[in-house]
Amino acid sequence: MSKTEPWWKSAVLYQIYPRSFADSTGSGTGDLAGITARLSYLAELGIDAIWISPFFLSPMKDFGYDVANHRRVDPLFGSNDDFEILLKKAHSLGIRVLIDLVLSHCSDKHPWFQDCLKGKGSPYDDAFIWVDPGPNGEPPNNWISIFGGPAWTFHAGRGQYYLHNFLVSQPDLNFHAPKVREEALSLARFWLDKGVDGFRLDAINFCLHDPELRDNPLAQNPDGQSVQLSNPYGTLLHLYDKNHPGVPHFLEELREVMDEYEDRVTLGEIGASQDVSQALMGEYTAPGRLNLCYSFDFLTPSFDAGHFRDLITRLGVADSNFWGCWAFSNHDVVRAASRLGGGMAPPDAIARISMALLLSFRGTPCMYQGEELGLEETDVPFERMVDPYGIAFYPEFKGRDGCRTPMPWTDALHGGFCPDDVTPWLPIPDHHRDNAVSRALSDPSHPIHGVRELLAFRKAHPALATGKLNLLDSDSRILAFERVTDTARFECVFNLSSERIEQPESANWDPVEGVHYGVTPPTMESPLSLGPWAWYIRSTGTREDSSF
Repeated sequence: MSKTEPWWKSAVLYQIYPRSFADSTGSGTGDLAGITARLSYLAELGIDAIWISPFFLSPMKDFGYDVANHRRVDPLFGSNDDFEILLKKAHSLGIRVLIDLVLSHCSDKHPWFQDCLKGKGSPYDDAFIWVDPGPNGEPPNNWISIFGGPAWTFHAGRGQYYLHNFLVSQPDLNFHAPKVREEALSLARFWLDKGVDGFRLDAINFCLHDPELRDNPLAQNPDGQSVQLSNPYGTLLHLYDKNHPGVPHFLEELREVMDEYEDRVTLGEIGASQDVSQALMGEYTAPGRLNLCYSFDFLTPSFDAGHFRDLITRLGVADSNFWGCWAFSNHDVVRAASRLGGGMAPPDAIARISMALLLSFRGTPCMYQGEELGLEETDVPFERMVDPYGIAFYPEFKGRDGCRTPMPWTDALHGGFCPDDVTPWLPIPDHHRDNAVSRALSDPSHPIHGVRELLAFRKAHPALATGKLNLLDSDSRILAFERVTDTARFECVFNLSSERIEQPESANWDPVEGVHYGVTPPTMESPLSLGPWAWYIRSTGTREDSSF
């Protein structure tokens, strides 16, 4: 990496969902001390930084994304001291720590909101969006909650509606009010002073709303990022309930705070339709704003060469001024091994090729816990479901429980996550225990070893981390690009199909022994044969032994 490049450009992030990573107390729920105990596993894997989903005080209606106190660790996860121990251990291992700041909304148990419920005249009235009912008692407009129903709930004691883009118990904060922005910046300073390396900013494009409260128009094409049949959220064009043009101004205020500290990073999540998120990514990462935006373009079911070629062209991935953050899995979507490939590929093959693509693509990659094991989605029975989103729209949508089940560390009854006589907060299926860390590490053929090799390979060759990306001509079923620096050039080729494809071979390349994941090593007399879901990365600019 060039000395002028920030650390986060070459880093590989690893998302930890704290309820499900490691349980140190035997409660059946993960905690901060559990994460601390497993940090050496991540260091050996080759991870550079972790992003920890919310662990703040919360009634857990949305499992931590409904925050009642942003400065206090929820006792479920431990204490503030436990977090400081985690931070110190991570830094000693060379792992940076990002935490998940939820700023656009809070819990209805937050002291500010509780004060508002006493009646009008609270000093925090303007911290939320309170609106008088219409002439017939109706909500002020047609805005809809992502989790179902109107985005407005009536509070009889005040005789007013309040806005919530998510659960009824998650009132939106009003970033038009100076006190809200000041408090958000104060929260950032609180955790920066403790030594965190940055923030993942949840739903950052929801921070501001249209103060005129205009109706959202109907969308010409329904938004595919939301449940369709039973929730009309995706049928509206969200012009006024989010994506307000004032958001970048707050991001500039936040950047001023971040710049008071050395080597810190901001990573913004943009929840919006594809066309809108594309524009917002560029706007939010303009100079003086966010460092990174978390793109949803890898989180769709699409996994064909045309999709990625279009993404590279549409977002300007090859442009030297663009830098995205990519993930194939997270705590909100079906796991990649089950979601990608349209049922045409074995999950094991998807796990291998998706990791290779993620770790060679231009931008900052983010892995989700268990992705290195190739874990598939868990089919959680309705009686064990806890996700309010899934419960509301079952059976059309089974929610997010299936990707949030506990990490399997051993092949014990509960995967070594918690004692066998304790019931984990979500069930661990047999196929996860079959891929437990202990089994994976002892099996030389397991995908985890390929991930470790890829992470080490990427560290050793800066072209794969910070080099330019150039698309290459190829068969329509193949995604081919090169990563280039002044001193090295790597060709990355992925057969994103269930067919064997003959790839014309250049006569000026001598193949080097390495791991090919289904590629038949070529000879000078025959073309390169790419099996279904096969890939390779090879050096074409140097003669070093550096080919997968």
